[in-house]
Amino acid sequence: MNEFGGLIILGVAVVLVLLLLLSAVRILREYERGVVFTLGRFSGVKGPGIILLVPVIQQLVRMDLRTIVHSVPTQDVISRDNVSVKVNAVIYFRVIDPERATIQVENFMQATSELAQTTLRSVLGKHELDEMLAERDRLNADVQDILDAQTDAWGIKVANVEIKHVDIDESMVRAIARQAEAERERRAKVINAEGEQQAAQKLLEAAEVLARSPGAMQLRYLSTLNVIANERSNTIVFPFPMNMKELLEAIASTTARQDA
Repeated sequence: MNEFGGLIILGVAVVLVLLLLLSAVRILREYERGVVFTLGRFSGVKGPGIILLVPVIQQLVRMDLRTIVHSVPTQDVISRDNVSVKVNAVIYFRVIDPERATIQVENFMQATSELAQTTLRSVLGKHELDEMLAERDRLNADVQDILDAQTDAWGIKVANVEIKHVDIDESMVRAIARQAEAERERRAKVINAEGEQQAAQKLLEAAEVLARSPGAMQLRYLSTLNVIANERSNTIVFPFPMNMKELLEAIASTTARQDA
């Protein structure tokens, strides 16, 4: 009986030793790092691969180094021209310093998310609605620079920020549509006026060329008559040139003198 009890105690001891050995072994993947604490004090960052710890004495906190994609909740923003819009965005960031990400901030995910929300409202509130709609690349860069500078103390690198949607009120959508329509009408009027100006300039140049030779004007009249005749018109109204009248009068007077 004593021998059987001894075997039981020995078996329990062996199991405990195996459990201690297993608890001392950690395997970290390629994208993971382990922040090791010895009796509560930071003692280093290890990994990837097999990590051996002193049971009970040392603890390990796993840290993922892969890029994290976080969607920023929709934020109510009032632009500089007092237009209320709803904006949401997505940020891409990753841990570059596991020590600071573990020690300097309690929850780096929540901290980065809250900071992104406040920064998004602050940056967009300094711009007008037209800038929010037309200059997203510049706004993305501004938000990224601010986030990256403030999260550097936590060992976080913000790689990119993208504003996904800028939702505006339906009445404001109609106002923007009216503004765009008025802008198109203005451009059409300007283009039409420029065309009239260019046409007038060309007509002036043509008149100057024709004025140098009276015969050229007569040829132009005849060419115009030919064009009108080809259009199957029953009635042709054509201005009679005054110099042609003077020519006919001169011929008539010359004929009258010869007859006399």
